[in-house]
Amino acid sequence: MRNVQISVRALVEFLLREGDIDNRIAHDAVTAMQEGGRLHRKIQRSMGGNYRSEVPLSYTYIDNSRISDMIETSADNPLNIDMTSVTVDGRADGIIDDEITIIDEIKGTYRHLDKMEYPDPVHLAQAKCYAFIYAKQNGLLNIEVQMTYVNMDTEEIKRFNHTYFFAELEQWFESLMKEYMKWVDMEQDWKIKRDASIKSASFPYDYREGQKELVTHVYHTIVHTKKLFLEAPTGVGKTIATVFPSVKAIGEGKAQRMFYLTAKTITRTVASDTIELMRKNGLRFKSIILTAKDKICFMEERICNPDACPYAKGHFDRVNDAMFDLLTNEEDYDRETIEEYALKYSICPFEFALDISLFCDAIICDYNYLFDPHVSLKRFFADGKQPESIFLIDEAHNLVDRGRNMYSGDLNKEHILKIKRAVKGMDATLSRRLESCNKEMLKLRKELDESQNGYKTFNDISSLIRSVERLYDRLMHFLENEQPSPVREEVLEFYFEISHFLYIYELMDDKYIIYGSRNRDEFIVRLFCVDPSGNLSECMRKGVSSILFSATLLPIQYYKSLLGGDETDYEVYARSTFDPDKRGLYLADGVTTRYTERTKAQYEKIAGYIHEIVSAHFGRYMVFFPSYSFLDNVFNAYIDRYGESDIRLLIQNDRMSEEEREDFLARFSASDDIDETSSLLGFCVLGGIFSEGIDLQGDSLIGSIIVGTGIPMVCDENELIKKYFDDIDGEGMKYAYIYPGFNKVLQAAGRVIRTHEDTGIVALLDYRFGYGSYKELFPREWHNIKRVNIDTISRELDMFWNA
Repeated sequence: MRNVQISVRALVEFLLREGDIDNRIAHDAVTAMQEGGRLHRKIQRSMGGNYRSEVPLSYTYIDNSRISDMIETSADNPLNIDMTSVTVDGRADGIIDDEITIIDEIKGTYRHLDKMEYPDPVHLAQAKCYAFIYAKQNGLLNIEVQMTYVNMDTEEIKRFNHTYFFAELEQWFESLMKEYMKWVDMEQDWKIKRDASIKSASFPYDYREGQKELVTHVYHTIVHTKKLFLEAPTGVGKTIATVFPSVKAIGEGKAQRMFYLTAKTITRTVASDTIELMRKNGLRFKSIILTAKDKICFMEERICNPDACPYAKGHFDRVNDAMFDLLTNEEDYDRETIEEYALKYSICPFEFALDISLFCDAIICDYNYLFDPHVSLKRFFADGKQPESIFLIDEAHNLVDRGRNMYSGDLNKEHILKIKRAVKGMDATLSRRLESCNKEMLKLRKELDESQNGYKTFNDISSLIRSVERLYDRLMHFLENEQPSPVREEVLEFYFEISHFLYIYELMDDKYIIYGSRNRDEFIVRLFCVDPSGNLSECMRKGVSSILFSATLLPIQYYKSLLGGDETDYEVYARSTFDPDKRGLYLADGVTTRYTERTKAQYEKIAGYIHEIVSAHFGRYMVFFPSYSFLDNVFNAYIDRYGESDIRLLIQNDRMSEEEREDFLARFSASDDIDETSSLLGFCVLGGIFSEGIDLQGDSLIGSIIVGTGIPMVCDENELIKKYFDDIDGEGMKYAYIYPGFNKVLQAAGRVIRTHEDTGIVALLDYRFGYGSYKELFPREWHNIKRVNIDTISRELDMFWNA
């Protein structure tokens, strides 16, 4: 007999939800989670000796009406009876032993209790489930349910009581479970088909050199529930090499699903295409791409309440029918499919997709859905849930900065004053608390001004935090009682900012720095997560195993230390499968982007190198610069000396629209843009949109010219990172500047040679690449790099192109 487990809360929320999506009350649930625990315990302690708190309850349900049918159909072999049981469990907030037993369910809220005429139906259903289980297991003929609501601002309490006969609870619970069994049967039937298809699935290609070993490394990492840090150069087939063993592990019951997490939309498409390829070879596998709410919303302006959005109105009344329809008719849930069914049932496509993900074998999404403390999918990763997922984390080098941003928090003094002006005359208490926070911020700003530095670190901001906590409580009161209006929307956004700031403050440890700085006229206090490894590691513990991979995960120990790895986790450097003779690698002497050497003569030298490289062989090239300013200086030097002649020039600017970006890239694949006597040269910024994540194959790009070492600009946060790691091991310069900069170089270099048929060149224009501190960072496949100068580069390129 198969068994399925579900919590009481998840059961009733899934089956009995109804009504509208309404972000005007969504904050109530968030805050209830944060504050409810304290008030739960306070109420429980006040209830006396006959009150038992947090009582675990569990009941295994079997649909008895099916047994006789199954016995009859399996009469020849009763051992073939295939039943599914469902274990429903949870914790009753309280059980009161009295003349009649009382099940107490406590809920925190910011609503006015005197306006509540009856309990929330889903809350009541949760209590009724506990009442049924307890009465069933203790032979009770009747039992009382008590719904206890507590206002988390005033701590006022209101109770609703009702006594039920066991027979009516039993009948109600039976109908609830019969409705749920429809979903259980669908899911169990699907898993049988899925697992059978996985068992017979084979690798969809002939293995490339080293690829089978790579698949084995990934599989063993999953089996041993570890993390793997994988440096996988372009061409090794890292997507299929990570997805295939994960699929096999799911079929063997080592995990229930995989998350394919990435920072870029294009990479999500590659993952989806890989799964679709396996489907064409017979795999049965449900996958979904989660699209950001702003992108998938049907409305011109995203306002998630039933007054403004017809898809929010009545969403929960229709969403389960839409889910069942989709899940029984499709397997690939891309954006277009989600939108098609959402329109058919007139429901919110974003919330619909999140619900569908619960039934998926592969969830392809942004990093946020695992790592962001406010966006992460609680339905999968709530505290107490057993790890069931494999995490495949693509382009993992991006996760360092993303992790720092997700786990840092800001408080802006100007935002406080802006809200104070907005609510003037509406809530005197709120105005006073805003002013209190403003005064605390003024004190800290004064310390910054007296320091005469660009930033000031603070050891203790507890006085500010106390003011912010009081402000937070009053903001909740305001939001609960204010009718929809532009002011309320403004306050709601500010509330989320405050909420995040307080959340991050609770997370802070020795991997954080608190500092204040000015941004033009604004004063900001920032809780800066210098080292995100602890927070990222905590998230990855919610999975069975994590595979972190990138074509530029060098040096691996740097990424391993900042992405939450430990000494027991694995690292693998996959061998490049490309022919090294098809890529020319050149290191140019005599030029640099060092600030002390930025002169007109330097710009002219660099322009000279660029012209020599592009003139050596007709084709399409990109040249990458450390900044728009540097780009402009070299571009002007190039135009002054060479004009455009037979080389057509494109230039990236810092205000390109999405359409302009697409047009820029389209020029690199347009067949009529160049011929055998002309070239195309794109002037781009290192670390920008064209230096990472684009896939220009064949003749679309034959040369990548990288000007400078990519070192980030000196700024407050980079200096804080440098000092932090200097204090730890003296490696601050590397952690703050050299390693992040060199990753940009590797990404730009990787735009050339995308397939085994491609031929192209990479030129590094900065003599500092010859230093030992940089050469030790070179990938293994860069062993044949050649030193050149302005007099020899043309000859070396001729030899390469004519070989």
